[in-house]
Amino acid sequence: MHADLPGTPLDIVGDVHGEHEALCALLAALGYDEAGNHAEGRTLVFVGDLCDRGPDSPGVVGRVRRLVDAGRAVAVLGNHELNLLRGLRKHGNDWFWNEDPRRDAKFMPFTWLQDQQQRADMRAFFERLPLALSRADLRVVHAAWHAPSLSRLAALPLDMPPDKLFEAMDAEAEAALQVQGLHAAARIEKGRWRHRFSDPTAAVPMLQAVGQRDEARQMLNPLRVLTSGVERCAQVPFFASGQWRFTERVRWWDGYRDETPVVVGHYWRQFPPLQRQAMGKGGPDLFEGVAPNTWLGARGNVFCVDFSVGGRWQERLGGEHVQRTRLAALRWPERELVLDSGERLPTIDFNRG
Repeated sequence: MHADLPGTPLDIVGDVHGEHEALCALLAALGYDEAGNHAEGRTLVFVGDLCDRGPDSPGVVGRVRRLVDAGRAVAVLGNHELNLLRGLRKHGNDWFWNEDPRRDAKFMPFTWLQDQQQRADMRAFFERLPLALSRADLRVVHAAWHAPSLSRLAALPLDMPPDKLFEAMDAEAEAALQVQGLHAAARIEKGRWRHRFSDPTAAVPMLQAVGQRDEARQMLNPLRVLTSGVERCAQVPFFASGQWRFTERVRWWDGYRDETPVVVGHYWRQFPPLQRQAMGKGGPDLFEGVAPNTWLGARGNVFCVDFSVGGRWQERLGGEHVQRTRLAALRWPERELVLDSGERLPTIDFNRG
């Protein structure tokens, strides 16, 4: 569940989301050859969410798996890989299931997996990805470095696959919610609005018990926290990813006080402003008023390296000729950003606390 980072200089790649061409361009810009070798002996680190939405998830996962197997890269598990391990059918992941092309029509064209053996091989790769990577000078996790969650995981069996571990943690959380009475309260509160949850035009009020239940469900499962972040009951409801929501993501980095820097993905940072609502991203913008190359948090030692390339399918769909989304890598220890466009820029405000 927790593994060591290599001792070499690192290139930490943000969420790729099936954008194989962008990945190839970024690796070339970073100086890697086709086999993943680098003249300076650097190593690639992937922060998870290799797949979904983009046109070639099999190509991306296949290339990353070859790099990992060759010892040229390491990677952590993201929430999108965890969804596949759990058997969830989500928008943008029918490339894996090959069941209903109509469900993901807006993402077409994309490459499907063709048979059960490919699915089994990919699942086996995802199952062996750790949830966190670290060494003395750096930590990497998909969404949140959360000490209580990491401590809980450290006490659990190491041989349990992530999906089974997730199910066990969720069952434990559900039992606690039953005892606390949150399930019953949320069920009553939700009853009137249940059939309007997928309607963005509905005047859905803030359902406090639903929000409290959803917050507890998130925070009681360490795999949820590490792969999709710290959440709290929202002040007002918002519509995101096809439904009304009553919990919101938290800038957990504002409370991070450890000296060791952390790099994450997951949060859809932006260079030029993007239409978050059009991309299905409701709720507060965690980076509002913050320059895209700024280190985050109370100490200035947390960096999000996800720059929204997961929305590039929408740029293609709209016929846009200028790509505003980016695939990025953070070079460590240089703290320099390299983009799939070939641009390079320094990061700022590191260790300002």
